[in-house]
Amino acid sequence: MLQPQNLVSDKRPLFSLFNISVNLVLGFLLIGPLIGLGIASLFYEGNLINDIMNLTDENNLFYPLLIVQGIGSFIGLILLPYIHIRTIEQKRLMPFFKKEPRLLFVFFVVAIIGFNFIIAISPVTEWNINMHFPDSLSQFEEWARSKEDQNAMLTKAITSFTSIGDLVLCLLVVAILPAIGEELVFRGMIQNEIWRGSKNIHVAIWVSAFIFSAIHFQFFGFFPRMFLGALFGYLYYWSGNLIVPMFAHFFNNGFSVVAMYLYNRGTIETDLEKTESAPWQAVLVSVAITGCLLYYLWKFFNDQRTIEAHESSSPL
Repeated sequence: MLQPQNLVSDKRPLFSLFNISVNLVLGFLLIGPLIGLGIASLFYEGNLINDIMNLTDENNLFYPLLIVQGIGSFIGLILLPYIHIRTIEQKRLMPFFKKEPRLLFVFFVVAIIGFNFIIAISPVTEWNINMHFPDSLSQFEEWARSKEDQNAMLTKAITSFTSIGDLVLCLLVVAILPAIGEELVFRGMIQNEIWRGSKNIHVAIWVSAFIFSAIHFQFFGFFPRMFLGALFGYLYYWSGNLIVPMFAHFFNNGFSVVAMYLYNRGTIETDLEKTESAPWQAVLVSVAITGCLLYYLWKFFNDQRTIEAHESSSPL
């Protein structure tokens, strides 16, 4: 059984989590987006904030939105957390990663898991998007639906592209930066500190997955995103290598971006923005494949740790 380590901080876990939360709120929700808006406004004719708040199909906000999101993610999820770890906590980043001699093989297995996981949780996605609340929570449902519609418009604005150049730019902003930043913050920092405080890795994984989903402010996608966060959390715990959930996160987002690009060009007919569940036969097969491969990876990483422990304890 692995034990938590002081990878993030030597302070008390609760105090460390408070500092991380302040860093996240200030950087990801305030400073990053504000700087992104300021820079994007320099290249935009008109009132960018007003056009974003009142987004229509007539607004061409592809580049401004990517600038805002890209700068916001870089500052809030990468730069400030890096400064927090290196300067405030005076910790190194290398312990979050370790040498993996079969990394490409691991990436291949993770990619297959990622593809099947999307299909496996599609019933949860459909159920979540069609949830209805009792009359006592009607105001919350109305607010949540309006947020969902607004986010859908923003997603459409940054994925309605057909050129290779725009695809590469979108992959950078939507797949690469979030994969690095969100995994560093939610798995590397928050999950590790909750584990250190609770001494229970499952509590740490699921609480950090809950926070990961909640911070996106999309309730009607909350549960599939939480399950996805838990998947990333277990991949990190089993491997001990943050690059593994980073790749899984990149594959999930990147797969969606590429699929939207192919759909926009008419190459494929499947629109991933639709939330209908996959046929139950496909769901059952994907659940079986996902479960078997997750067990395989768990055993693979566990065997690796056993070998490493044996080698380190063997005399020269």
